[in-house]
Amino acid sequence: VQLVESGGGLVQPGGSLRLSCVASGFTFFPANMKWVRQAPGSQRELVASSFQNGYTDYADSVLGGFTVSRDNANKIMYLQMNNLEPEDTAVYYCGGGGFFGQGTQVTVSS
Repeated sequence: VQLVESGGGLVQPGGSLRLSCVASGFTFFPANMKWVRQAPGSQRELVASSFQNGYTDYADSVLGGFTVSRDNANKIMYLQMNNLEPEDTAVYYCGGGGFFGQGTQVTVSS
């Protein structure tokens, strides 16, 4: 099983990034998938979930700014992040089937 995140980087406040998570080695659909993040010194936080029935759910802190989507045919999940703020700085991980990737760093700073 492998989950590989990409798309992180340094962005200014108010900017946007799109993260990708490519899955292999497990049944992507109908697995429920999620994005979590962990900032330095903080616990891991669930950011967004994508369920097999098409339902999505978000943490209150990102509601309205982040959008999760998935391409089941190609086993890719995305996280579109708009209006980023310094508080969004963290390592972002995708998870599914009981597994997590190694994460991608997102830094929001001027």
